[in-house]
Amino acid sequence: MNKNIRWKLLFIAAVFLAMFAVGIYPMLAQRVQVLPKPGWLMAKQLRLGLDLKGGVHLVMRVETDDALKLQTTTTSEQIREVLRTAGVSYGTIGVTSPTGFHVDGIPADRDAEFRRIVDEQATANYDRSSNAGGAYDFRMKPNIERDMREQTVVQALETIERRVNELGVSEPTISRYGQGNDQLLVQLPGISDVERAKSIIQSTARLDLKLVEAGPSPSREALLQSYSGQVPQDMEIVTGAAETGDAGTSFYLVRKVPAVTGQDLRNAKPTLDENNRPAVSFSLNNEGARKFGKVTGENIGRYLAIVLDNRVESAPRIDGRITDEGRISGSFTQEEVADLSLTLRSGALPANMTYLEQHVIGPSLGADSIRSGVISSIVGLVIVLVFMLVYYKLAGVNAVFALICNLVILIGLMAYIGAAMTLPGIAGFVLTMGIGVDSNVLIFERIKEELAAQRGVRAAVNAGFGRVFWTLLDTHVASLISAAFLFQFGTGPIRGFAMTLTIGLLTNLFTSIFVSKALFELELSRRQTATATLSI
Repeated sequence: MNKNIRWKLLFIAAVFLAMFAVGIYPMLAQRVQVLPKPGWLMAKQLRLGLDLKGGVHLVMRVETDDALKLQTTTTSEQIREVLRTAGVSYGTIGVTSPTGFHVDGIPADRDAEFRRIVDEQATANYDRSSNAGGAYDFRMKPNIERDMREQTVVQALETIERRVNELGVSEPTISRYGQGNDQLLVQLPGISDVERAKSIIQSTARLDLKLVEAGPSPSREALLQSYSGQVPQDMEIVTGAAETGDAGTSFYLVRKVPAVTGQDLRNAKPTLDENNRPAVSFSLNNEGARKFGKVTGENIGRYLAIVLDNRVESAPRIDGRITDEGRISGSFTQEEVADLSLTLRSGALPANMTYLEQHVIGPSLGADSIRSGVISSIVGLVIVLVFMLVYYKLAGVNAVFALICNLVILIGLMAYIGAAMTLPGIAGFVLTMGIGVDSNVLIFERIKEELAAQRGVRAAVNAGFGRVFWTLLDTHVASLISAAFLFQFGTGPIRGFAMTLTIGLLTNLFTSIFVSKALFELELSRRQTATATLSI
């Protein structure tokens, strides 16, 4: 055996053993108790996808219009406050769309001052157009709208990631989804309480502390008696549970602009209120503490509504200045308090979420899929191996080893890069076996043609591999391009198939060309024989 062949075989052995250690050994160690289980190696074992492990598959849309409307409402309310402070009268200020609002009734002699105010408050983000009678329309600039929509989706993705991580789900998948810019994919393998997970993910968890102007009242009509039946423009009605604890709803009239929001939270954790009922205590960051201290210090004796997801949970009386701590109490269970603390800590979603797809896969179904996939793969592999051994004789042994090497490297690479094996991935796995066999058939048939042309054994082997190489490369590159399109534009199951196929194509090129030829060279180096001794 010459040195060149020896180095080739050592390289093949090193690759095979490394991929076996990463991809195959951890699976064996899990089933054979006596085998050592080093943590660094077990952490690399091949992951099972959702369809094999069981769990929940969710596709949701981020309602980005909600975030735009909130920004537009906040801007219009800021202008209202500044106009009131400056003594500039106006007719109405109202939101007309998620990206626009309208102001009218500006006196002609105060028009210049109004323009100055809105230039300071809004024109960085909104285009202004004037109408007759002191009326103005404001429309969010297209680039600002585009950036806000993107920022909303990114923030929603990051918030959901934090919530799922606190749930303790192993190896979740959270990513952008599909061709739309506002859809997210969440896959939670092995999750047991699906409804709780969905509730935590979808909960907006928007916390606002708002001064109460009137209420609680048993009806809207009773609440607005002192306001001629009309809701003032800078206020809104929010509902909550009846104060008596009886069935029913109480109505509160609160300021639109919150004194403190959930963005000012530093932490939230479960606790008990003065009646030993489950509650949530929260602490504020420095900016939140400053604002909280100011509003409580200036409004002693008034009531402050704790509004969670647009519902009043409680409205305690302000008995003194409070800075950085508070408590949310209500009719909560221990689990609800734990979930609320989790969602508040992870931050509020910037917009509502709408579920587009929901699939729950049970562990038994996943186990059945694994069993069926493994059986079909083994049966297919055995049939192929028997055929290669019968038809190509000793050369079939070469093909069998190359095929086994191909599959070991494929599993090892998938485990190393953290790819998950899915049911479509098993289909790609089986397809890889077929492609590997096809590659060997092309090579072997070409070698037989060269031998039939009375060429020497070594020349026939070299010609067989050399002339088939470019054919194999062309077909594999074409298949890789197809797999790339499937991965880029496909959904979860299609992407799993494309990933397995891509890795399989690359490993097949290595095994069918490099490994198989090295084995032929090894055999030829051991036997300097004539054509008849090459069993093919």
